[in-house]
Amino acid sequence: MIGRRWIVAGLSALALTTTAQGQGPQGNEFGFGIILGEPLGVTAKLWTSNANAWQAHLGASYFGSPRIQVDYLWHLNVFKSNIVKLIAGPGVGIGFGHEGNGIWYKNKGNKYWYYREDDSFGLGVRVITGINITPRATPLEIFLELGPNIGIYPGFGVGLDAGVGIRFYP
Repeated sequence: MIGRRWIVAGLSALALTTTAQGQGPQGNEFGFGIILGEPLGVTAKLWTSNANAWQAHLGASYFGSPRIQVDYLWHLNVFKSNIVKLIAGPGVGIGFGHEGNGIWYKNKGNKYWYYREDDSFGLGVRVITGINITPRATPLEIFLELGPNIGIYPGFGVGLDAGVGIRFYP
């Protein structure tokens, strides 16, 4: 029941964002694509201003499969470039179902794995950072992201999320 509340809260926050300003590739505000890594699946991004956006990933993960991840991103122009931006921001993820051993940590004998005993859900937060590349005159966006993921329910654990992906802006 708690999982449904988090999903509704996340979707409500996404719906309440300001109207997008069309700051993605070629002035488009919404893009979709694939992500390889943690999680492995599909991704979507909605720009809310020229420097901010919501991104969501849905896919397979060690944190639970399927996993839903939603992040709020800032795009920082530390490279003084219109093509390459530093991205950073907080996010929340929900993993459903039983997952295998992964990069999450919890004392389990001599090894440290985060896992759930049942098919319930897991809730985690993360702080992501990375690089966002928008090649000139293309409807594409390439991204690399990396950051700690902290499992907070049903138990505490820390892991590392890393992914690379590409989005298309129709």
